[in-house]
Amino acid sequence: MSDALSTGQAVGVVVIGRNEGERLRRCLGSVTHHADTIVYVDSGSSDGSVELARGLGVSVVMLDLNHPFTAGRARNAGFRRLRLLAPGLRYVQFVDGDCEIAEDWLASAAMRLHDNPQVAVVCGRRRERYPEQSVYNRLCDIEWDTPVGEAKACGGDFMARVDAFEAVQGFCPALIAGEEPELCVRLRASGRQIMRIAAEMTLHDAAIEHFGQWWRRTLRSGYAFAEGASLHGAPPERHWVRESRSAWLWGMAIPLFVLAIAVWGSAWGLLLLGVYPLQVLRLAVRAGRPQRENWWRAGFLVLGKFPEMLGQVKFIIHRYLGSQPRLIEYK
Repeated sequence: MSDALSTGQAVGVVVIGRNEGERLRRCLGSVTHHADTIVYVDSGSSDGSVELARGLGVSVVMLDLNHPFTAGRARNAGFRRLRLLAPGLRYVQFVDGDCEIAEDWLASAAMRLHDNPQVAVVCGRRRERYPEQSVYNRLCDIEWDTPVGEAKACGGDFMARVDAFEAVQGFCPALIAGEEPELCVRLRASGRQIMRIAAEMTLHDAAIEHFGQWWRRTLRSGYAFAEGASLHGAPPERHWVRESRSAWLWGMAIPLFVLAIAVWGSAWGLLLLGVYPLQVLRLAVRAGRPQRENWWRAGFLVLGKFPEMLGQVKFIIHRYLGSQPRLIEYK
């Protein structure tokens, strides 16, 4: 990379977190030697995260506790501080405080943006740090193993072109989940591209050890599907319409149909519940990973339709009541 595009001069980093402890130390340590300007945005931590970041020489933004926390709100606040500190930055790397950025990622991503003016966002391979600790961590690692090339969306860790991010006014701060894909919808509508490259990007510490954590994370996904579809579900985007319909079909419609047959018809109707193991079989056979992972993934994808459906219901209730949603946290 040329001096004119050295990573430190071209890239700023926004880290967001809440009570991440040692994970935050690893995250900040992974970028302090590769970027000149780093901002940490704290959402009400009580574990000394703010003092930790300041001790490492990182600029800190503490969000106002009187307003609901969202990742989009935090990232926007960090971006604004970043622009004040370094108005000449070309690219911004967003990363969650429970992630550690790979050694060469910032330079690789900045070069890809430099060489491809139409690309607004670059992301790479996010890996789970401890996939062996629980099946839920392993499922996260599988979820993040997505195809390389032009994509429709990215996750929470990515590098964006500053001018493109500003042109669409950043994240929607009101979304409690799914803010990154929603941002990508608007970026693509503006004529920009989202690109996944074959490069290691981050190590993520999901720390999902219990079924209840997985359930809440999946419920949050269902909420995001519903809200995303309400915003951008119209043609041609049809954002998360298919995912929302799938949650309703498998999480509510089929069970109610089977129950109706059993109550008003015959108990033999319960045999129709066999469609669920058949769906697990279909998904497991189609997957291309080791057999054990295929079965775990397929089983939880089908089971996940129930919390996804409840997330949809939660969104509908919030919209009907006009209430302010709160973050759905799983750790």
